[in-house]
Parts: sequence; structure tokens; C-alpha cells
Amino acid sequence: MADNEAFTYNGGKVEPGETQDIRYGISETYLGDPVRIPVTIINGERPGPTVFLSAAAHGDELNGIEVVREVAYEWDLADLAGTLVCMPVMNVPAFLAQQRYLPIYDRDLNRSFPGSETSTGAKRMAHRIYQNFIAPCDLGIDFHTSTRGRTNMLHVRADMSDPAVARLANAFGSHVIIDSSGSDGMLRTEASNRGTPAITVEMGEAHRFQRELIDEALAGVESVFAEYGLRETSTVNWPGWRTVISDENEKTWLRADAGGIVDMHHERGALVHRGDRICTITNPFKDDNVTVVAPFTGLLVGVLENPVVYPGNPLCHLVELKDNVRRVVEREQSASPESPV
Repeated sequence: MADNEAFTYNGGKVEPGETQDIRYGISETYLGDPVRIPVTIINGERPGPTVFLSAAAHGDELNGIEVVREVAYEWDLADLAGTLVCMPVMNVPAFLAQQRYLPIYDRDLNRSFPGSETSTGAKRMAHRIYQNFIAPCDLGIDFHTSTRGRTNMLHVRADMSDPAVARLANAFGSHVIIDSSGSDGMLRTEASNRGTPAITVEMGEAHRFQRELIDEALAGVESVFAEYGLRETSTVNWPGWRTVISDENEKTWLRADAGGIVDMHHERGALVHRGDRICTITNPFKDDNVTVVAPFTGLLVGVLENPVVYPGNPLCHLVELKDNVRRVVEREQSASPESPV
């Protein structure tokens, strides 16, 4: 079998059998000091696909950081077939500020890909990341969490109309796949459109390491590695049941019609039936309660964590399940002594 090829980026090369930890410059501060992102490149001796794992495109989304770090630094990759490009913290300025967006003009790095050499600061950063570490890859997984004050059950977002993306999404082995092409400038959208199939994995809430979700995501990465032959010891995971949410009528954000303090009656991942009380919005005197009920039977993919709302604020993300899937979920949740996560 032929040896693997070297992985090259602007300023360096990683030969087969080598691992490099680099801090790659993508911008400069007001003082002219470099803004550098940590990148680990593991180049296996055997040929195989080149895969990127990225996290913290939003600086307060921490769960994915630990997923990428554990794959890069704790897994036995001695027999890796292919190349791994691991970027645990892409948005370093926002990570240092512990906020979602770039501190400079509050721009969203994950709406700036594939970037530009001559445009805004965010697009220049995105360009250097994309050209050096995304474009050379054959596929990739970008890890995210919900925004501050909300939490998501682990699920995949992918453009299932693209067969190469659908293969990757299915290989990850999550219960829920939300089928969407994504917005312009999203890493997964722009990479997939340019020949590097990519998915987004949503998991948990901002500003947290949530161990059970990290472990679940690591199992998904291992399943992807098995599907694409990166590790012979891995097996492709079948989650037991799966639903692909592809119709706009199958998902909805329930929003508050009144301001107040929210008492959420279900956790993320819970199955609720049509007419079930999802939450109650109260005022400080608890004398003018507003009950929010499920408009259809479905799964709570995302729920509010910060229990205060203005009118129009999102309360939960509800997705409808087909009857056969619903019956499986009902059996699972009725048999489990633990709350869904």
C-alpha cells in the first residue's frame, strides 16, 4: 500500500507519520501582536481521507473544544489512515472575551466563510482558516452549542439533498438530523458547496463542559472514522432510532406571547404530546399565568435555560416525529428512570 501524502499549509508541511501542534497567525491586535489559533495536524502513515474537526467558531461554545482536544490528544491514532486537522478554538478573540462574536465590530465568524483577503477583519480571519485548514480536507465536522440562555440536545444539521453530506450526517449516528442548506457564510455550507462535505453538530449550552454530551459526540466522531476507514478498530454507530426533519411544518420555535418568568416543565430531549403544558410564564406575583402548550406531538430539541423572557423570545425548539419513531421514543423514555438529556 502506498504511503500517505504530506499535508501542506502556508508556512509548513506535515509528513506522513508526523504530528504538529502549531499556533497559526490569522490576524493582528491593535498593538500589532499576532492573533493565532491552535491547530493540531496528525498525518497518518497510511493513506485515507483528510478530515477537519473544528470548534468554538463562536467563542462561548465550549463543549466542542473538549471533543476536538480529546480526539487529538487522548485517542490512540498510531494506526490512523488519513489526516486529521484539529482546530479546537477557531475564534480566539471571542474565546478570550468569553463571548459569541468577534469583539471587533461584533461580527460572526461563522457567517464569514470562505472569507476574503481584502474584506473585513472577520472575513480575513476566515480566509486564512479556510484556505489552509478547510479547503484541503475531504470532509469535516464543526461543533457548536446553543446560544447563551438556551440548551440543545445533541443533533446534526446538514444539507441532506447532497449525497456526500447525507452520508457524513448518517455516519455520525445522532437521533435527530435537521435537514437545511444553512446560511451563506456558514462553515459547513461554504465547505460543502466547494467540495468538502461538512456537518454541524449542536450540543448543549454555551459556557459549559457537559460531559454526557461530550461523550456522545466522541462516539459520533468514532462512528464517522469507521465509515470512512480512518480507524480499523471503530464501528459505525446505529443510534437505535433516527428522524430527519426536512419539512418546515415538522419543526417550530415556540415563542413567548408575554413577558415574565418561565417555569419550564420539560428538559431537552423530552417527548411532549399535543396539548401538553410545556412551560408557564408568570409575573412576579404569580397572579397572571400564561400556559404554553405543545401544538403537536414532538421532541424538544432545544429549551430555554435562562428563565426570563420578553414577548417574542424563543422558549423551545419542537420537532415532529413520525408515528413509528414516536412509539420507539415513548418506549425508551417510559422505561428510563433518568430524565432525557
